[in-house]
Amino acid sequence: MSRYTLHDFINKTQQQDRGEGFFELESDRMLEVNLNGKVWTKMGSMIAYRGNVKFKREGVLEHGVGKFLKKAVTGEGLSLTKAEGQGKVYLADSGKKISILNLQNESIYVNGNDVLAFEPTINHDIKMMRKLTAMMAGGLFNVHLAGTGMVAITTHYDPMTLIVKPGQPVSTDPNATVAWSGSLTPQFKTDVSFKSFFGRGSGESIQMYFEGDGFVVLQPYEEVYFQQTS
Repeated sequence: MSRYTLHDFINKTQQQDRGEGFFELESDRMLEVNLNGKVWTKMGSMIAYRGNVKFKREGVLEHGVGKFLKKAVTGEGLSLTKAEGQGKVYLADSGKKISILNLQNESIYVNGNDVLAFEPTINHDIKMMRKLTAMMAGGLFNVHLAGTGMVAITTHYDPMTLIVKPGQPVSTDPNATVAWSGSLTPQFKTDVSFKSFFGRGSGESIQMYFEGDGFVVLQPYEEVYFQQTS
């Protein structure tokens, strides 16, 4: 019997419909959007599509004057593409692993670089971490996602979630911190004595400090962020 034939390769790798709904993981690193209306996606993340779908870059005032002014003043923001129509849209981001979150009137903060897609029923707002930006080379911002609907986020390799409880705070490396629950507000601090252990990407020991009741999502990778422009 012949092995590794073209027929075998196609059967093994061809797209499959699993009937999982609006967002469906084709693999750990490819997201299928079963589109019948509209979805917001990270600019540049579309790798293929089927059907009658139109793509349009987010308008400068599409999400209100407030978000436009934040981008204009800081140079920071989330560059989005709106996909509208009926069909299937396939998304990926530099081979990063994709996780789907089905928010039920809940909220989460996600590093702006790690937002892949979200339903139009989800409200989003840019939150600038001014103190952290001042400490690090390059800008760093996060996106507050709130409401009911599907959200897709990305991580380098498998994510790990740490539970934060009252009296049990968690400190993290900003370059490895992907997301945290909407109930938490991180503080930022430096500790020269831990320079060898934290903040290697930034050159000094910058830590994010979480206390309260919630969770923090981490990735086993220190991602160095650069200031983004609109």
